[in-house]
Amino acid sequence: MASEEVLKAVFPFLDGVDLASCMAVDKQWKDIASDDFLWKCLCAKRWPSICKQPNPSTLTYYKFYKTFHKRQHRRTLLPPRISFDDLEFFIDIWAENTLLFSEVVPGSVLQAGFKAPASGVCDMLKFQLEGSEYKMTFPVEPRFTIPSGQNQNVSVSVMVGRKDSNKVARVINKSMFDYIDRSSYRALAFDYLDISPGYPFLSGIRAWISLLFMEDRNEDLMDVFGIQMDFCDVANSKEEVLWLLDMLDWK
Repeated sequence: MASEEVLKAVFPFLDGVDLASCMAVDKQWKDIASDDFLWKCLCAKRWPSICKQPNPSTLTYYKFYKTFHKRQHRRTLLPPRISFDDLEFFIDIWAENTLLFSEVVPGSVLQAGFKAPASGVCDMLKFQLEGSEYKMTFPVEPRFTIPSGQNQNVSVSVMVGRKDSNKVARVINKSMFDYIDRSSYRALAFDYLDISPGYPFLSGIRAWISLLFMEDRNEDLMDVFGIQMDFCDVANSKEEVLWLLDMLDWK
């Protein structure tokens, strides 16, 4: 077994992870590696200002280092206060003064998405539809077409209603599909959410909506077969989306 003097000479050169591992070897190693002066030196390398006070706020520098040396894992959210069964989405799509699509989509339908992509969908779009990011998708029936190049004249409005309180909130307000991603056959629009005044520090959160269209030799038309909506700037799970919707400015 290494002598105490050798351990005391070596331990100051270790990083926090290795020093903590030494504490698990045996009692002698633990007693030496637990010396709070070693942990104060490690804290001084990362947070020198914290070592200017007589004692750390957490009683020992070991406890301080253990608490703050790495980024905390995302904590599990509490169950949302609403569910998709409580919601219905009012979606209207216009080409100037012509109504292309107008539907009331139950939240349960929007949540379910596509069980299987329709035939003719490009591989890149299939990959995105089957991805891990939480995006709400539903099929357009009947399909509608948009002449290529006229997508900037096409706008969308989305309202969401709550069945439990009969209140309505705005998600997207007359936003234009002014960008087409030809590689994944999507036309995209977005708007900033109206967050309740009860959450004054939340702003700049975007709702994205995409028109999904078929791969077609005729590039003059976009054959729209589905609509997708997401809040992937900030919400990437069903629970996060429901919490975000609950924070809208409901009227």
